[in-house]
Amino acid sequence: MTTTAWVAGFRSAVLSPHEALQIKPSRGFNDQTLRQILHLDGGGEALRVILSNEYGKEPLVIAAARLAVRTSGSAVDPATDTALRFGGATEVVIPVGERLQSDPVALAVSAGTDLALTLRLPEDTGLATYSHTPSQNAYVLPGDALSADFTGAEEIDGRYYVVGVDVLAPENTAIAVAFGDSWFEGVGTSTGTNQRFPNQLNRRLDRGWVVNQGIGGNRLLTDEVGLRGLARFERDVLQVPGVTHVLFHFGLNDVGLPGMVGEPPARAEDLIAGFTELADRARSAGLAAIGMTMGPYAGTVYPGIDTPEGRAVRREVNAWIRTSTVFEAVVDIAAAVQDPDAPDAIRADLDSGDHLHLNDAGAHAMAAAVDLAHVRL
Repeated sequence: MTTTAWVAGFRSAVLSPHEALQIKPSRGFNDQTLRQILHLDGGGEALRVILSNEYGKEPLVIAAARLAVRTSGSAVDPATDTALRFGGATEVVIPVGERLQSDPVALAVSAGTDLALTLRLPEDTGLATYSHTPSQNAYVLPGDALSADFTGAEEIDGRYYVVGVDVLAPENTAIAVAFGDSWFEGVGTSTGTNQRFPNQLNRRLDRGWVVNQGIGGNRLLTDEVGLRGLARFERDVLQVPGVTHVLFHFGLNDVGLPGMVGEPPARAEDLIAGFTELADRARSAGLAAIGMTMGPYAGTVYPGIDTPEGRAVRREVNAWIRTSTVFEAVVDIAAAVQDPDAPDAIRADLDSGDHLHLNDAGAHAMAAAVDLAHVRL
């Protein structure tokens, strides 16, 4: 008899809507119904959903929540449409600063399934706890639209209140967390097509999967955008059920974002110390730590980010990552996507157009650079 355990089947890292430095603002809802599409990285014989009001200023009232398998667009398979319950109740209030896990739903799902999570939000929510660059649109209708097909709904580029789906899967399923910045979250890839790096890496795996805890604009050493990597490691890696591996891609925002306000980039020695601390914490928790070199970004269209000082720091840190012994394995992302004639820049056919992020083909090249025999995912 196969034993099972609850493991992460989908994750979405969240940030506060009240930060001073924002790439995309959040929004609120008032007497509206919100439908969101969640692409499962892995499947199981049952599932449960985790919602968050971590950064809300008021208790979050959810009059009802439903879950179904998405068929196309915003449409769902009615045979799978199920009411979510929380401690047996269909209506729930999530206190300020807290997460809430639903009761298990006996719905068998497989990797690659798209779920539609529909939330009835009857009161003014204030600005929502959110994921700001998920490369997936959500759908909004006025009033109580739980039974609607969402034809003609307002489409919004963001993800709100949902931080994860757990699945009941075979015990000892390998779960890797892609922990980092926009190169993991998927900025630059086509919206709604699941071409992000973790999605494309998952198509190469056969015994486990990768869940995405990237935040666009996130830094390793400094808060905003989102909690710094060193501060959110406990929440977004160690608390992920079933985690066995962690992949790191940080540093681009530590060297780039300061230039937007005329400040110097983070120092190479501080980034190296930060990576070393994360690798040590992962190892202490029994996880395999996989380092990834910082991608190139020369000529980016965003003012102040590309500086000679920042480029020098990136080169120094990447040289350390390639030869470091603090990681169980290293993936040289920079080498996989750089222009061979201009190594500080992304290769033209892999560039999303802003010279900072990868397109779908670039994310594919990034996933292909992972040596599965070495990484042992």
